[in-house]
Amino acid sequence: MNTILQPPSLETLSPRQSDIIEAARESGRVTVDDLAVRFDVTPQTIRKDLNELCDVHIMQRVHGGAVLTTRITNLGYESRRSIAAEEKRKIGFKAASLIPNDCSLLINIGTTTEQVAHALSARKNLVVITNNINVVNILAGNPQIEVIVAGGTVRPSDGGVVGETASDFIRQFKVDYAIIGASAIDPDGSLLDYDHREVKVAQAIIENARNSILVADSMKYERSAPVRIGHISQLDSFVIDKMPPAELQQICAENEVVIEIAGSPDENNPENKNS
Repeated sequence: MNTILQPPSLETLSPRQSDIIEAARESGRVTVDDLAVRFDVTPQTIRKDLNELCDVHIMQRVHGGAVLTTRITNLGYESRRSIAAEEKRKIGFKAASLIPNDCSLLINIGTTTEQVAHALSARKNLVVITNNINVVNILAGNPQIEVIVAGGTVRPSDGGVVGETASDFIRQFKVDYAIIGASAIDPDGSLLDYDHREVKVAQAIIENARNSILVADSMKYERSAPVRIGHISQLDSFVIDKMPPAELQQICAENEVVIEIAGSPDENNPENKNS
């Protein structure tokens, strides 16, 4: 009689697999090469561990490694900051290079939108409305940037201001640009997030901007989230670290959404273009 091998259950994880899960909780993402060095085993052994963790839906594979499965709740904020950190920094510079001085903009919650704020922090004559306390802290030191904070409930996990009060506040404005982040992007172009209260604010931001810019790293194609923000066709530009999949490229082309590929921070430094 043939024996059918079953994937491990939560109770039968090996000590190394438990350590892999803990490493993913701390950093957001683990790679095969780093884990092989850390545990002094072959990459093939690590791939087997990751595949088994994916079989029981604890993790999901991404290029070169894996992340914790997060279809219902997002990763911790510090973990999200560490995922694709360099790519987000480049995206931040590229998006900022699209925004001139002497304009108004809305910036929503997200680790990538924060990188846009960092790239804008030395700019002149901006009015920035945001529901992101971290963006406030980044920009508040520049006297040539007027920062306006949305009212509402502050989410302690990441400093995001969410809820109907924040949405109503945003609707008072009509700005030149909006910087929007998303937790996941479906192949059909749907933009997804985890908190319906945050999504309501993001929708208000898109509706009240003349030009909306989506900023997202390419790992967003590999994730999912339960709440729909909207569709990529509603936006004007999509700033990403590498060219999106063909299906998404076609959707952007059909809806005149300009895809902007982030290069090196030096190439895209907005201070070089808008000073």
